[in-house]
Amino acid sequence: MDSDNRGQGRNFGGPREMHDATCTECGQECKVPFKPTDGKPVYCRECFSKKRSF
Repeated sequence: MDSDNRGQGRNFGGPREMHDATCTECGQECKVPFKPTDGKPVYCRECFSKKRSF
């Protein structure tokens, strides 16, 4: 079996690239596993958890 995963679109087992961001809800600096896009909200871990609990 070929262990080369190029072309599959995922990096299994590798470290995630984290990006600096500012939480839309509370204004706290945080790191997120995706590149933030202008116009889309970004939430820190705490605010994201609060939003999911509703």
